[in-house]
Amino acid sequence: MNQLPEKDLPPGRHRLLKEHLMTEIRREEREDQAPARSGNKWLRPAIAAAAVAVVAATAIVALPAGESTPTTSKEAVALLENVALAAEHEDALGAIRDDQWVYVDAKVSYSQSGEGMKTKIPPLHRFESWDSVDGSRAGLYRETGRGQWAGEPAPKPGERGYEVSTNYRHLSTLPTDADEMYDWLRETAPKYSGQETGQAMFVLVGDLIRQAIVPPEVSAALYRAVAKIPGVMVIDNAVDAAGRPGIAIARNDPDNPSRDEWIFDKKTHEFLGERAVATSDWSGGVEKGDVTSNTAILDRAVVDKAGQRP
Repeated sequence: MNQLPEKDLPPGRHRLLKEHLMTEIRREEREDQAPARSGNKWLRPAIAAAAVAVVAATAIVALPAGESTPTTSKEAVALLENVALAAEHEDALGAIRDDQWVYVDAKVSYSQSGEGMKTKIPPLHRFESWDSVDGSRAGLYRETGRGQWAGEPAPKPGERGYEVSTNYRHLSTLPTDADEMYDWLRETAPKYSGQETGQAMFVLVGDLIRQAIVPPEVSAALYRAVAKIPGVMVIDNAVDAAGRPGIAIARNDPDNPSRDEWIFDKKTHEFLGERAVATSDWSGGVEKGDVTSNTAILDRAVVDKAGQRP
């Protein structure tokens, strides 16, 4: 089977694929031990299937079966409302043309692991992305240590993956009402994940907000919808990949010993970045409290050409 170089994966998908792959590995192990049964297995996007050949995630012990999901804390609901209000009042970007590009400058680190090898957490490094506003053209990506490469155009309406496309035009079509957004997330996220529904929804929102520009009213609806997902909590003191202190909205992954955290500025409630933290020791040398993936957003802008910086 031809292998897809990991650098060919769209920006921001590496961590999601690793965590979903961990879940899939355990799912397949359970199915190998169980009697054959009919029905489709988890349908992953084609890009995730290609990633299996590239990133063999270390098998981890799942959290105890039947463990209940905690309710979302009142503190988390209040913080998410403040974040939503801040998003609604972001400065307007003005008219954005389809022939323009969304530029994101980030500092990142994603864990790398494989069968029989110790998990490696690379040093933080720069990652820049230029994505077509309407998704019709291949993106451009630059990463320290990997060089520069082109991506693929976004899926077209009706194609697999279109629903979770992060180009600005598609994001502009998402609901602006919190209840409608929650329903959209609950319907859409499980199509692209084998995780518990609430976690699939939480991870999808993280994918949509991480390395994209989201229209303010859509961004606000996403945060208010997250307040309805069970198990969301607040981490009072969190630090992003750029060393900036903040406060985090977080959720423990019920399928993996990991916690996803979105970090916001404590005063302005601006989104600073995202990280994943091990909640127990993993095989492969990861210890409880280790940050296994880390993203800090340093700049976002709309530019006229791929490769152009603001």
